[in-house]
Amino acid sequence: MSAFLASFLLVFGSLFPIVNPPGSAFMFLAHTRTVSHAQRAELALRVALYAFLIVIGSLYVGAAVLGLFGVSIPALRVGGGLVIAVAGWRLLNAKPGATGGDVEVENTPETLRTAAFYPLTMPLTTGPGTIAVTIALGTGHPFGHGALSLGTLGALGAALSISVLIYLSFRFADRLETLLGRALTDALMRLFALLLLCIGVEIIWRGIAEMIKSL
Repeated sequence: MSAFLASFLLVFGSLFPIVNPPGSAFMFLAHTRTVSHAQRAELALRVALYAFLIVIGSLYVGAAVLGLFGVSIPALRVGGGLVIAVAGWRLLNAKPGATGGDVEVENTPETLRTAAFYPLTMPLTTGPGTIAVTIALGTGHPFGHGALSLGTLGALGAALSISVLIYLSFRFADRLETLLGRALTDALMRLFALLLLCIGVEIIWRGIAEMIKSL
């Protein structure tokens, strides 16, 4: 069980501060104000599922996929950081109440299915920062040998736990707004949007620094 616990704590502890499900819930709510409670619940489930698949894919095959296309992790950081920074900037400058048309997801079935992955999962929930960290974890820590090793199960358990927290945070984001009030929710959304912008800049800076070191 020590291998299971070590893998679980390593993956969960590395990803939770980056994914930040409670904070991401405010950005999720800003994009989904016009949809119904049932539609928001379905979107939350889809985002949680996509996030789980992204984390697992990045953990076990992410490095191979990047190598196949000749993309380095520093390049992933720079490109992904730009996407995150732009998303944060748009949310930061949204109209009061986050009702700007450039922020909200259109309330049509096809648009909702598409938006569940982009932008709600990528880059707002499990973006390039999450992918880069997860790939680094996968290459630096093999998590044991075999599909049913304790290390592998621990990593899977951590990814599943993160996904469950994403679902619960997003599923009840509107109720959290009711509890906090519209004004406070809007203020928190802009605070996390600013943090998202800063995270994007930080990811870009790390990518550039790694590129410079490799010269």
